[in-house]
Amino acid sequence: MSIPKFQETFIPILTILNDAKMISTSELKRNVFDKYYKNLSGVLEEKTKSGDLLIFNRIAWGKAYLKQAGLLSQPERAVVQITDKGRMALEKGGLSLKDLFKDKEFVANRNAYKVNKEAEEAVSDETPQDLIDKGFHSIENQVKTDLLSKLKESDPYNFEKIVLKLLEKMGYGDFIETPKSGDGGIDGIINEDKLGLDKIYIQAKRYSDGNKVREPEIRNFIGAINRDTNKGVFVTTSVFDEKAIKKASDANQKIILIDGHNLVDLMYKYNIGVQIKDFYEIKELDGDFFEEV
Repeated sequence: MSIPKFQETFIPILTILNDAKMISTSELKRNVFDKYYKNLSGVLEEKTKSGDLLIFNRIAWGKAYLKQAGLLSQPERAVVQITDKGRMALEKGGLSLKDLFKDKEFVANRNAYKVNKEAEEAVSDETPQDLIDKGFHSIENQVKTDLLSKLKESDPYNFEKIVLKLLEKMGYGDFIETPKSGDGGIDGIINEDKLGLDKIYIQAKRYSDGNKVREPEIRNFIGAINRDTNKGVFVTTSVFDEKAIKKASDANQKIILIDGHNLVDLMYKYNIGVQIKDFYEIKELDGDFFEEV
């Protein structure tokens, strides 16, 4: 079962409020979560772009819409309670966003904010936060797609340097490039400590689409790192076939495989080959301000 849409939280919110005189907004979110969504698979893993739990964000938007329809009220700061109108809606059973768009009080409030009703109804399944996250996700995916294409076009030696710079940025220590011939399948060495007592050997293969990394290459890599370390990272712009993955998994050494998609995910996260273009501010009401004035 997926994370519920914000309008799917309407009835759970009203039900929780119907059992209490008034509760804090944080308590409301927690009670709704505990009663209805606690056992959803992955519910504590899905987050908004700002890092908030997605389920709590959806409950908060559900509360906001119910308030605009007069189905709940906030008699005090950060405190909510159900209204008589909310109890009537609860007794009828079932409450959709379309029902709210037919409600005069809700429409009046939305018009007061100069909301484009037709545009809003067209995307009514999603909160403004959902739309923001979807937009960022779309941009992120396109950048990662372009990044992988660029890597596949890059010079093989330059690709090795990119991989080493990434691992350095991730905090794995200074790297040493190996000679371009006779390196025994090793493209770089990372010293995890200043004296070089702990080493990580790196193999970087820039492969085109359809050219998978296969078991013999992993076997050769394991043989190369067996000299004086037990840690290795094999990176490719392509993918690993099943036998290659099994070979790495069964090895006595610790072998980490990074395919093209994982590689660009890491490069995006650590700002390797990408740069920040714009910042956007999302503001929320500061309730404390009005208490202090």
